[in-house]
Amino acid sequence: MSTAAAPAPPKRLLVLACGALINELQAIVGTHALDHVDVECLPAKLHNRPSLIAGAVRDRIARLQGEGRSYERILLGYADCGTAGALDDLCAEFSARARQGDGPEITRVPGAHCYEFFATARRFEEMSEAEPATFYLTDYLARHFELLVWKGLGIADHPELAEMYFGNYERVVLLTQTPDEDERARIEASARASAERLGLPLDIVETGYGELETAVSAIAAPRRKTAPSQLAAPRRSTLSDPLAAPRRSDEDRVPA
Repeated sequence: MSTAAAPAPPKRLLVLACGALINELQAIVGTHALDHVDVECLPAKLHNRPSLIAGAVRDRIARLQGEGRSYERILLGYADCGTAGALDDLCAEFSARARQGDGPEITRVPGAHCYEFFATARRFEEMSEAEPATFYLTDYLARHFELLVWKGLGIADHPELAEMYFGNYERVVLLTQTPDEDERARIEASARASAERLGLPLDIVETGYGELETAVSAIAAPRRKTAPSQLAAPRRSTLSDPLAAPRRSDEDRVPA
C-alpha cells in the first residue's frame, strides 16, 4: 500500500529589516509560526543616515550569499525611510534578475515611513490631516527617546536646539504596537515623560503591527502564479522628521 509523499518543506524566506523593528518582527514570526522565515536586522542608527540604507542592504545580502545562505524571496523591513527611492530601485533590480532565475525576488513594506505602515496608510493620512504639526513616536522611539532624540539630535549638549526642532509642533502621538499590557504601560509612561519634556500634549493610538504584519504574512504565504508582488509601492517620505537629520557622530550611539 503506497502512501502519499510528504509535501516539500517551504523554501526559506528572509526579512531583512531595520533594527528598530526586531521586537515586532519576532512577535509576528512567532505568532504565525513562520518557521521558514529568517529575520536579520541592520543597525537602527542607519535611520540617521538614510542615504546609506540601500548600500547596507546590498552588502548584507552579498554577505549572506557568501555564507551560502540563499532565499527564494526577501522582504525588506523598511518603508522608503528617507532613501528617496533607492530601496525601490534595489527591489526592482533584484526582482528583474529573479525573473531570469538569478537570485531572490525582493520587495519592501509599502509606505513612506514606519509611522505610516504601523498606523496603515489611510489612518496615518487622517491623523496627519487632523494635525500636520505632529511628532510621532513608535514603541522603539519611546523606549529610546533619551538616546535617539535628546542626545541624538544634540539637545542634551545644546538645550537651545529643542525650540529649533520642536517649536512648531502641536502634539506628540504615540503609535503603540505591543499587545502586552505591562510593556504598554511602561512605553506609555516613557512617551508621557517625553511629551512633557517637549512641552506638548500626548495622544496614544494603538496600531498593532499594521501593514508590517500584512507584508510579512504575504511573503510567507505559498506562491501563486501571478505577477511579482507589488509590496514595494513607490511612496516616498515627505514627513518632516528631525530624526532624519544627521548630527555629527551621534548616529554611532543609536542602539541597533
